[in-house]
Amino acid sequence: MLETVKKSHQSGTFFIWLCGAGLAVSLLMIIGLLLLVMIHGLPFFWPKDLIELSLKDGSRMLGELVDRETIPESITPDSLEGRSRIKLKVGNRDLYGQDFRWIEEDRIDAVAEPPDATVLERREWGNFYGYFVGIHHRGTPVAGTPDELWERFQHVLDENNALVERIRHIERDVIGDINYEIEQARLAIREMELEGITDPERRAALEATIAHQQRMYEQQVHMLDDLRARSMAYTVRMREAGGQEIALPLGQIIRAVQPNRLSVFDKSLMALANVWTVLSDEPREANTEGGLFPAIFGTVMMVLIMSVAVVPFGVLAAFYLREYAEQGFVIRAIRIAVNNLAGVPSIVFGVFGLGFFVYLVGGTIDTLFYPEALPTPTFGTGGILWASLTLALMTVPVVIVSTEEGLSAVPREYREGSLALGATKFETMVKVVLPCAMPGILTGLI
Repeated sequence: MLETVKKSHQSGTFFIWLCGAGLAVSLLMIIGLLLLVMIHGLPFFWPKDLIELSLKDGSRMLGELVDRETIPESITPDSLEGRSRIKLKVGNRDLYGQDFRWIEEDRIDAVAEPPDATVLERREWGNFYGYFVGIHHRGTPVAGTPDELWERFQHVLDENNALVERIRHIERDVIGDINYEIEQARLAIREMELEGITDPERRAALEATIAHQQRMYEQQVHMLDDLRARSMAYTVRMREAGGQEIALPLGQIIRAVQPNRLSVFDKSLMALANVWTVLSDEPREANTEGGLFPAIFGTVMMVLIMSVAVVPFGVLAAFYLREYAEQGFVIRAIRIAVNNLAGVPSIVFGVFGLGFFVYLVGGTIDTLFYPEALPTPTFGTGGILWASLTLALMTVPVVIVSTEEGLSAVPREYREGSLALGATKFETMVKVVLPCAMPGILTGLI
């Protein structure tokens, strides 16, 4: 037995199994973490059924069941400690002032899931929970049965959402382009004044451009007023759980759903739509609702720009330090400095990037090339370029260290064999050493 253990230890089999077990444990931990995130995160996208609570005091509440817990302690004279309570998302923040309410289960008289309970996803004030009553067109009720009115409501809501998208397109794209042309013409006139250029024809042309764009701007503003009036032509009448009827303009509503009537397939489609909304839409309500597209796009773009900036410099620095520089005190000091930079807190790099890139480099560029725009900064302000370069400074040490480790792993015989066959040192670096060190370079990039 001891002889078998000794042979296994000498052959390295034990350590191979130990490394395999460590890898398996690491994979299981990663899978467990992903499962934990999915278990707690994916239910957010699933449309929940609405419940109506009839309380013993005669009041009613409608909303989504979020949580249930045992009251841990209480300082009230009722001594609620040990009793259960539920957390209900009641929405209607414009009416109740808060989205969630805790309700003791002892206060609940009955629980129901009414099929006509409706949730309205709004652009402001969060969701509205209530019951669909009808729709009005310019103050006049639209006649029809409840099912016909609901179908008409969905149809009008789709048209209204298309109208809102058109309004956003005009506000952001059309008017944005007009304002850009006006600003460029204004800056051109300002540049002529700073340089002392007297060109009446060019100045007249620029002023004519500004006047033309101003007329186009006024036309678009009138069109926006008309579109906004059309978007507010319809209102939907809703009744909240307490019986109060509310009129909501359709321009404030994104989607209307009666989740208690949805099948599993319909809820699955709605969950996929919610995922797509989070990935592709813009945030609303101070980043508490809507999507994450600007954050996702900005992060990906910043990482791409950072990679383009950091990889060439990091790889070239590592090649010079390992293959070309004479190994001495200076190179050892540089390596120590690089390793120390890898441990500098990110906030230090952020402050340096703000002072160097934004204020010094950006401010100098504005002074030299954009004096007509001052004091409004062009490059002397925060932006994705300066953020990417600051992040590149923070990751250069990692790329250098990983690339040097990859270069040190290339056998010396490869270099000597290439040189013996007549290749120059540059050809050896590019065609022999670089492909062999590519895993280390990719590790630094990742």
